[in-house]
Amino acid sequence: MADRIHLHLLSDSTGETLEMLAKAALAQFDDADVVRHFWPMVRSRQHLDRIVPELKANPGLVLFTLVNPEARARLEEVCAQNGLPAVPILDRVTEALEKALGQEAHGRPGRQHQMDKAYFERVEAIQFTIAHDDGIGWENWEEADIILAGVSRSSKTPTSIYLANRGYKVANIPLVVESPPPPKLFELRKPLVVGLTTAPERLVQIRRNRLLTLNEQSQTAYIDNERVKSEVAFARRMFADNGWPVIDVTRRSIEETAAAVIRLCSERSHKTGGDFEGVKAI
Repeated sequence: MADRIHLHLLSDSTGETLEMLAKAALAQFDDADVVRHFWPMVRSRQHLDRIVPELKANPGLVLFTLVNPEARARLEEVCAQNGLPAVPILDRVTEALEKALGQEAHGRPGRQHQMDKAYFERVEAIQFTIAHDDGIGWENWEEADIILAGVSRSSKTPTSIYLANRGYKVANIPLVVESPPPPKLFELRKPLVVGLTTAPERLVQIRRNRLLTLNEQSQTAYIDNERVKSEVAFARRMFADNGWPVIDVTRRSIEETAAAVIRLCSERSHKTGGDFEGVKAI
């Protein structure tokens, strides 16, 4: 086991991309003892010079996304002088795209976060999704891109929010045996309806933990094994009767579930001749 290391993340924008890549890479290592130092919005040599003392005081690996030539040159100079490995994580991808597209990159910091049409569409998608959580606003479901259906605690809401952040208008509805969904659900034409299911044993565990967070100690039908099994079976029958695609979320993270939903959107678009282009712009 290696000693603790310092990981410096320097970005000329929000640093969202840098953090995501660092997190994905660190996930490949067990029990890594890493101290992260996050430096967003570094867009000038002057700003970088204020960070240099911290780099020297806590030597470690430096990952950066800087497009300002002066700031970048200064960082590489400091790292070379102090023996700090520095990795420009987007260079290889940018170079490959330049070659493939036959043009040079603009080198504009934070351009993926610009307030363009895609940005406002994403904001609209988030607003729509929040307003149509847990079966609310079923009258507007035809405006959605995706409808997620499933029993309580089958990760409908977090998956909806994740998809909304990718630009999809999502509504979700809990399936309850005693309370059939509105007829509108079975009349939809535009949205892709996806059923989410999970193993009853896992569902009981999740629900029990939920009750504990609410300081609810009593045993209810909500966590009764046989009751939960019948709920899951009820939902599965509904999915099958309506020909809706089904995703088992038992061993999936929210990100993996969302990726599976997006893949279903892509497959449906190809079948119908739509213009789906993968994950929407962020």
